Amino acid sequence: MKKYKQKVVLIRHGETEWALAGRHTSFTDLSLTEKGREEASLLQGALNNWQFKQVFSSPLKRAFETCELAGVADGVVVEPDLSEWNYGRYEGLTTAQIQKEVPGWNLFEQGCPEGDSPEEVCIRVDRIIKKVQAIDGDVAVFSHGHLSRVFATRWLNRPIEESGMFVLDTATLNVLGAYHNTPAIVTWNAKINGYL
Repeated sequence: MKKYKQKVVLIRHGETEWALAGRHTSFTDLSLTEKGREEASLLQGALNNWQFKQVFSSPLKRAFETCELAGVADGVVVEPDLSEWNYGRYEGLTTAQIQKEVPGWNLFEQGCPEGDSPEEVCIRVDRIIKKVQAIDGDVAVFSHGHLSRVFATRWLNRPIEESGMFVLDTATLNVLGAYHNTPAIVTWNAKINGYL
């Protein structure tokens, strides 16, 4: 039986203009807002005593910039599998706008036309989790809102459709690990210095 001693610190990027507006952002490569830069910098205090065996980041600017501002970018591995869910035709739209066209639309169940299906994202996330679990030691992962929610769901060996239950704000600290050798969430959506 595998022993789960590893901790995975999962961090969504800091605020962007589109995140603030609730617009779905995948391949649009936005920078952080000033508040997003402040949020990311605050992570440094929470992470500076952590000894990571490896740090992974999405290649997208907002995640990589968060990693740099958090002070853990030395030796970071840029991992394409950590890119946000491709929203296809829904890029830049809010959930309310999408649901006017497709009532009841749920990303984790239906995916996006001309973008990623839930099955495609699940395969990608399972692949990166396997890579992370092969590392002997703690790991930091800088990614995006929906992708990180799927990461947590799959860490727990749950179906991707359950990812909607995890609320995830920008630049929050999330720790995945185990409880009595069963994959578990140790910390979720923890804000640093009271950022709301």
